[in-house]
Amino acid sequence: MRSTIIMTMDTTSRPVKHTITPQMVIEGAGVKLRRSFGPTRSNPLDPFLLFDNFAFNNPQEGPIAGFPTHPHRGIETVTYMLEGSVRHRDSLGNVGLIGAGDVQWMTAGRGIMHEEMPRRGPSGLIKGFQLWVNLPAAQKMSPPRYQEVKENEISVVKKDGATVRVVAGEFAGVRGPVTDIAAQPLYMDVTLDAGATFSLPTPRGHTVVAYVFEGAGLFGKDATNTEAVKMLVFGDGDSFTAQASPSQPVRFMLMAGAPFKEAIVPYGPFVMNTEAEIYQAFEDLRTGNFVK
Repeated sequence: MRSTIIMTMDTTSRPVKHTITPQMVIEGAGVKLRRSFGPTRSNPLDPFLLFDNFAFNNPQEGPIAGFPTHPHRGIETVTYMLEGSVRHRDSLGNVGLIGAGDVQWMTAGRGIMHEEMPRRGPSGLIKGFQLWVNLPAAQKMSPPRYQEVKENEISVVKKDGATVRVVAGEFAGVRGPVTDIAAQPLYMDVTLDAGATFSLPTPRGHTVVAYVFEGAGLFGKDATNTEAVKMLVFGDGDSFTAQASPSQPVRFMLMAGAPFKEAIVPYGPFVMNTEAEIYQAFEDLRTGNFVK
C-alpha cells in the first residue's frame, strides 16, 4: 500500500507553474546535451536564458566531442561539474580545468573567445550543467571576467536531512562564494534524504526554477509530485519548498534571480538588446575588433 505524504506549507510558498521535460540536442562539435530551455525573444525565464545538462553517460559514444573556440557577448555562462572535467582556454590567456564539484562563472561582457573540451572522469562518465544568465543593457559591454571556484571553496550546509552546496546566494546563514552578479542569483545543489523537507525564502518577483536530476519528491505550494529528470518553473511567492519521497532521496539544482525586464535579441552565442547590436557583434568579429 502506497503511503500518502501530507505537506503543510506556508500560503506564500511558490506553486509549480509548469514542468519542462528536457530534450536531447547536439551542440558544438557533436556534443549531446539535455536542454531544458534556450534563449528566445519572449524571454519567459528572465534573467535565465539557457540550461543544459551534459549527457555523456554511455562510454560507447566514442571519443568525446567538445566546444571548439567560439565567441560570447552580452551574457554570463555558469559551468558546474558533477563528474569528469572540462578544460577551457580563452582569448584573455586563461587556461584551466573545471573538475568535479568546481564552478566557473564567466561574464562574457563585451566579448570573449573561448573553448571548452570535456573529459571523462574515472567512471567513464561526464556529468554537469551549463546555465546562461543574461546581463542588463548597462553591463553588456563590460570587461569580461571569470569567477572560478574549486570544490573545497563551496560551503556545504547539512540541516534537517538536507545537504546544500551554496554556490551563489545564502542558505542557513551561509553565503556562496560567487558574488557581484547583476541578477542577484541564487544557485544551489540540493540533496534531500528520503522524507526530508526543505524551505528557502525567495524574493517576491524573482524567477525561480529547479532542475530535478536524481530521485523524486514533492515541490511547491501544491506538493507537485516530480521524478527526475524534469525542470520545474515556479510561480510567484515568498519561499521555495520541497520534500523528498518517503522511499528515496531527491537531488536538484535550485536557481533564482531578479528579472531585468528588458527586450532581448538572442542570436547563437550572443544575447543583446537590439538587432543593431547583434549586427555590430558580427561586424566586430569580421574586423578583428571583437576582443579588446
